Amino acid sequence: MQAVRRRVFYATLYEALAIVITSVGLACFSGSAAANATLAGVVSSAIALAWNLVYTTLYERWEARQSRKGRSFTRRAVHAVGFELGLVVMTVPMFAAVLGISWGEALVYDFGLILFFLGYTFVFNLVFDKVFGLPASALPHSGPG
Repeated sequence: MQAVRRRVFYATLYEALAIVITSVGLACFSGSAAANATLAGVVSSAIALAWNLVYTTLYERWEARQSRKGRSFTRRAVHAVGFELGLVVMTVPMFAAVLGISWGEALVYDFGLILFFLGYTFVFNLVFDKVFGLPASALPHSGPG
């Protein structure tokens, strides 16, 4: 699968599942109306989709310059943590506004989502790479150079 097409497909599939999980989780745990939780889920997913495309592009550029190819546990963990840290900066203010809660409460909910999504991101990436193969940036070179 070509790089751009792969990233778009990856991000779309990842976020489609994330909308369902986030909306249900926020409604259950925050006590917010289902409509507000769904709005927060959709908006956070849109933010995450845009961030995912930017972050994955930058990560794969970095990855392509590395002498050691492949995706070790450490690289997968760094990818997941970096993605989530960038996302929290963008989503805490949104959760506070949409759910009508304080930034502190939004941070607590976001922290719960981060813990869930760290595992989700790791497992999703592992399964995605097993099903669709590694991107060119993670494959060993097939010759000199």
